[in-house]
Amino acid sequence: MNARWLARSSFALMIAAVAFLIGFAELDGLALVGIAAIGACLMVVGGYWFLAHRGPVRLIALVVLILTPVGLLVLFTLHHLSWVVLVSGALTVLATGAGRRALAPHVSHAVMPSREAPAPKRAFLIMNPRSGGGKVAKFGLKEKAEAMGAEVALLEGPGEVDVAELAQRAVAAGADLLGVAGGDGTQALVAGIAAEHDLPFLVISAGTRNHFAMDLGLDRGNPAACLDALTDGMEQRIDLGIIGERTFVNNASFGAYAEIVESPAYRDDKVGTTLKLLPEILNGHRGAKLSARAGDTTITGPQALLVSNDPYEMGDIAGLGRRARLDAGKLGVVAVTVNSALQAVELLRGSAAQGVTVLTADEVVVDADVPEIPVGIDGETVMMETPVRCTIQPKALRVRVPRNRPGVPPPKAALDWPALRQLASFRAPDRQAVGAGSATRAA
Repeated sequence: MNARWLARSSFALMIAAVAFLIGFAELDGLALVGIAAIGACLMVVGGYWFLAHRGPVRLIALVVLILTPVGLLVLFTLHHLSWVVLVSGALTVLATGAGRRALAPHVSHAVMPSREAPAPKRAFLIMNPRSGGGKVAKFGLKEKAEAMGAEVALLEGPGEVDVAELAQRAVAAGADLLGVAGGDGTQALVAGIAAEHDLPFLVISAGTRNHFAMDLGLDRGNPAACLDALTDGMEQRIDLGIIGERTFVNNASFGAYAEIVESPAYRDDKVGTTLKLLPEILNGHRGAKLSARAGDTTITGPQALLVSNDPYEMGDIAGLGRRARLDAGKLGVVAVTVNSALQAVELLRGSAAQGVTVLTADEVVVDADVPEIPVGIDGETVMMETPVRCTIQPKALRVRVPRNRPGVPPPKAALDWPALRQLASFRAPDRQAVGAGSATRAA
């Protein structure tokens, strides 16, 4: 089915969902749907109050969060409308899926280019045996790498090992490839040294979340598969983020997240520390007042700011999803300001919400009303002097990846109803015209 007919199917399914609701539920059903919509907003507002307040207000918000969905379920059951809502909801889900499928061809995506490159002769790999809950030992990474001719250094002490110094010594000794089996923070440190010496870099997905490996299309479930790049690999040129004098491969976060993680109590009690500190952060009583300059745009007073090495997919305001490309040569910027329950509800709109700024830039300068602020760099919090300058080095890093790997799926299309309506029209322009329109909106 082509994109136009998928778009028309999306609207037809949405109309069918509404018609089914009206036909079987009549006016009472429509009133209940309105109540359900109000209930959803109440839950978002309750969630904001729960995070932004303490004491009796937090307790009331918790009661709202628990009782609202229970009350809605009872209400629909008493009116014998649960099955009608389920069917209508299923049709709505199908309509949304068809809409995304219809717009997917218009998402600009191309696979990052790869080139043939000779296999390394003196590969040097740094492995953290504690990372990812012990994946180095679980998958036998050290033994397998050494069987392929690589030299392996384990970060097992005694004391704290200077990873950067270890990598520099390996380069001085003649290493022609550097690699890391560990978290993204360690990956970033060694990647910077590899870029400095124009050496290929090998990512082994032995961390906990492996966001960097995910965006390279590597196998996150089997870190040993990444070692195949030592004997049968391809090379890609990707970007490298720079913050101050450090490198980052994923992102640098400022504001709420960095303030919470910087707390000494966070390591032992993540949930409790977050709930304790969030009210002060959201109400401006804790943490620095930030400002950021990204290109020609000035962002004043964001509570959370994310600067990423290449932008995340459209609609991902948390920076927790995928990046479509790692060679776009631009920093991604997402700033969030939530000062009221109404703005909390607005966040449901994703990147289109009021209080959310999404853009790209070559340079981002973050300042504050204090001389030093915490910054989360690839998941590790460090204190940095203000102003903090973030830049990007396009295609600075040579990454060696296995020839056979899962790969990176194309980014999901944002559900853009105006574009979908234009596509569904019997007078709709051709694909190229609609695609150009989508690209303009994304920019």
